[in-house]
Amino acid sequence: MSSSHLTLTTRRRLLKFLAASPIAAMAGSPVELLARLAAHEPDGASGALEALLGGGDDPVITAPDQALNVLDFEAAARAKVPPAHFAYLATGVDGDATVRANEEGFTRIQIRARRLVDMSRVDTSVEIFGTRWETPIVISPVSSQKAFHPEGEIAVARAARAKGHLQLLSTVTTSAVEAVNEARGTPVWYQLYPTDDWQVGRALVRRAQAAGCPVLVLTVDLHGGSNRETQERGARLDARPCASCHTPGFRGYLKRKPMFDGLDTFRATDLHPSDMAWDVVKRLRDLTPMKLVVKGLVTREDAELAVQHGVDGIVVSNHGGRAEETRRPTIECLPEVIEAAAGKVPVLVDGGFRRGTDVFKALALGADAICVGRPYAWGLGAFGQGGVEAVLTILRRELGLIMRQAGTASIDAITRACLTASPR
Repeated sequence: MSSSHLTLTTRRRLLKFLAASPIAAMAGSPVELLARLAAHEPDGASGALEALLGGGDDPVITAPDQALNVLDFEAAARAKVPPAHFAYLATGVDGDATVRANEEGFTRIQIRARRLVDMSRVDTSVEIFGTRWETPIVISPVSSQKAFHPEGEIAVARAARAKGHLQLLSTVTTSAVEAVNEARGTPVWYQLYPTDDWQVGRALVRRAQAAGCPVLVLTVDLHGGSNRETQERGARLDARPCASCHTPGFRGYLKRKPMFDGLDTFRATDLHPSDMAWDVVKRLRDLTPMKLVVKGLVTREDAELAVQHGVDGIVVSNHGGRAEETRRPTIECLPEVIEAAAGKVPVLVDGGFRRGTDVFKALALGADAICVGRPYAWGLGAFGQGGVEAVLTILRRELGLIMRQAGTASIDAITRACLTASPR
């Protein structure tokens, strides 16, 4: 049997055997190295040993506190969430290359470590629109969260409250904004898909405003449509009858989205109007006093236009690789948007954030905050509120660690000087 097929238990038994073997006494031998590592690891195993022996079949975590990093929650969520629902969360467009590019983009940026800096106190707080938050890590809008866990957005709101995070709520939430705000304790930011019927869009905005939401986040990166192959493949693997939950057609889709309750959606055919242009900014400005943020910009030109049209903020985003297959990571889009914004409006960014070091790199490039989506949704799908809290805790811990290693005691101290190079 090849080492790649050994079970975790078998590998550990092998390690213990090697540690006791006379061969282990041979200085410099591979077995001697394995034995020395095994002797210092609980159960005779370590990540390095697992890799050397063809690891990859470690058990899926069964509790949030077992996770070493946020990626551990992905497998746990996959094991619990129905195939079609998990595929909806995982999907990009076409071959998912932009999903991968978002994550891989961080590998092309390096951090400069500093020494002998007093790091006895580390302040990770940031201020956005006059409100100070404990952390620059923001909870992105993810739709249909009850597809991943019965408590959905309510569990996420409770986690956000417990950990002190800003939360953005999707238009197609499966929990009403009023209930989410109650669970959060303070109003969330409301993300807007205006639909192709302005009367529906206007009603959504007014409801969010009445609920006390201080910021409206207009998402503009999906009105061209997207080819989500992974989502379709996952649906084909799911044996459950979809019609038991989903009524066919767009209006049937909206019936499970409480923000559309009581609205006349007869004329609406799409969440993302194909004719949406910059005049929508003025229409929304005239409609509501809420701050207006545009989400989905990835170029200098569009950032300049956004500032010219008077938006209050920008989120650099390709919808987590779900909008277009450009293969261009948002971390590489960020510098030109920051330059175009010229400090006039705050700039947030999402896409591929999996580590505290990723967060640090975006902050060093000039982002005011970063947004995470899939990681907390994995935590939600795997363990509910506790999973979400654990994901946020890990990211915050990792950010604090790299801030100490880089000698940056506050978010303001994280600058481009902390990096060896900017993205290409």
